[in-house]
Amino acid sequence: MRGVALLMGLLWVVGACAKPTSEVEAVLTQLGSEVEQRLRARFELAGVTYPPRRVQLIAFKESRRLELWSYQDSAWRFIHDYAVFAASGGTGPKLREGDRQVPEGFYRIVALNPNSHFHLSMKLNYPNAYDWIQANKEGRGAPGSNIFIHGSAWSAGCLAVGNRYIEELFYLVARVGMDRSAVLIAPYDFRAGEAAARTTEGPQWLEELYAYLRLRLARFPLAQKQRLCPPGCRGSNARRKAVPDEVR
Repeated sequence: MRGVALLMGLLWVVGACAKPTSEVEAVLTQLGSEVEQRLRARFELAGVTYPPRRVQLIAFKESRRLELWSYQDSAWRFIHDYAVFAASGGTGPKLREGDRQVPEGFYRIVALNPNSHFHLSMKLNYPNAYDWIQANKEGRGAPGSNIFIHGSAWSAGCLAVGNRYIEELFYLVARVGMDRSAVLIAPYDFRAGEAAARTTEGPQWLEELYAYLRLRLARFPLAQKQRLCPPGCRGSNARRKAVPDEVR
């Protein structure tokens, strides 16, 4: 557990605040009210204040989904499940340049790219401190770089969420601030049933990393995703009907 505690300390290092560039501002203006309306509807449906003060993205490689959570009233509140359209590789961490693996760990968003070849993109701080420590121990001088969450439906080592979804996430992170937005990437959902006890072949430190991810995921309980629909909705299909078709 001491190793997990050290890992948690290393990964909580926060990147410097960065104001949106003029090019990012231009994209935000272009996206404008349409994306703002979709986001407001999602937060209203969840009963959470918009805009949020902090957000967390949680990606699961095996099920190819990306959860959006917002911090409010001293707790994390579930907002929405986004589909991940493409993510190359399999379960297990990224180890070297060109292995086409999506990293696993806790990351910060360090750049917003409005000129991406994949519509829009958000760069993660991979390799982070923990990734570099393990790479140096194992003599891996090139653990890889340039990992993004981006649009389109194709990817090699990144997470592709489609153009419509990246517009929402790009807009939201720009508005909330990169320093108040984080990304957790796990091989599968350690909160759910058999997945909690699953193991993946990999380096010796993988068990330590997964123990850390389990601890972090415990802050985002599945019960939050199964709560009752907000005031004013009725019936089993009411929650879906409460959101305009263009929001889904």
